[in-house]
Amino acid sequence: MESKNPKSELTVIKLKPIEATPESFKEFGQVIEASPDGEEFGPTDAQLDLSKGIPRFYIMNLQNRPLKFSTITHHASVTQCLGSIGGHVWYLGIAKPSLVDSEEVKNEKGKIAVQSHCGHFYVPPAIDDVHVFRIAGPKFIKLNRGTWHAGPLFKADAMDFYNLELSNTNVVDHTTHVFKKENGVIFSIDE
Repeated sequence: MESKNPKSELTVIKLKPIEATPESFKEFGQVIEASPDGEEFGPTDAQLDLSKGIPRFYIMNLQNRPLKFSTITHHASVTQCLGSIGGHVWYLGIAKPSLVDSEEVKNEKGKIAVQSHCGHFYVPPAIDDVHVFRIAGPKFIKLNRGTWHAGPLFKADAMDFYNLELSNTNVVDHTTHVFKKENGVIFSIDE
């Protein structure tokens, strides 16, 4: 559902959250849920790529993250894991990875690829490709390399999250698309 805000000429797009399950989230990464102690590594475990640096596992304290966003970010060199400490309900804006090979950019006319300040090439996410997922309970999200994400977002004033990425991800591998600037759009979660 779209609505124009005449004062600022921005379009607000309301997105209905999708419950994050292994099936509903598979295009973007994985939903990891509890498994029995002693179970061997398998396909339901997080399939991580932390090979391009020093892994960093830490607790983030986030404050004032209302259920709306106008920017979306990806990391081209690493998978990322996010989860709420305590299993509280939270939301994540998502769009599928759109990384492209530099040779692909040169060889295919008509692709509107952009080079990130980090060096890689990508196609900016389309408005229609943006979804919102609702994550609740004792589970975490593993984002595939290049998956666009906005959040975590939540209703509480503050929440703590665990985060697994590389020690320098937010310095050397942080590409952001600004829908507000590029498309005049703000996404709002229609809860």
